[in-house]
Amino acid sequence: MPNHKLDRFDRKLLEALQTDGRVPNTDLAEEIGLSPSPCSRRVRLLEESGVIKGYSAILDQEKVGLGLTVFVDIKVERHQEKEAEAFCEAVSVLPEVVMAHLVSGESDFLLQVVVPDLRAYKEFLTNTLLKLPGVRDIRSNFAIQTVKPQSPLPLIHLPV
Repeated sequence: MPNHKLDRFDRKLLEALQTDGRVPNTDLAEEIGLSPSPCSRRVRLLEESGVIKGYSAILDQEKVGLGLTVFVDIKVERHQEKEAEAFCEAVSVLPEVVMAHLVSGESDFLLQVVVPDLRAYKEFLTNTLLKLPGVRDIRSNFAIQTVKPQSPLPLIHLPV
């Protein structure tokens, strides 16, 4: 359950901003059925409460020369808090790791790694991933094709 109580206007705002974070306030207000001043105030409250964490541009990986996406399953040696914190801290500063999750199942962590090509991944694997604290085993899965890119969160599941 979200900390910030979201009503139907908030939900419409969030859906619109997930689609286009640069939409002018006047257009946004018209789209959701509010006047510009209350619309702007609601967006500011959503930002201040942390519901909206920020805004960014979505880049074309191929066009910027980052053609390889690898999903990396990592098993760690011990499941102690100190080792887990060290691993998480080390992973969080790696620019090649665009997402990292603590998961259940056969592995302990799932990383999404983006690099230019297979040679760059081999170097990243041998020079960085294998040297992370507590790593016991690494399995790499290469994305052949992105069927559905990152998309907006499914706000249809929120209570109204």
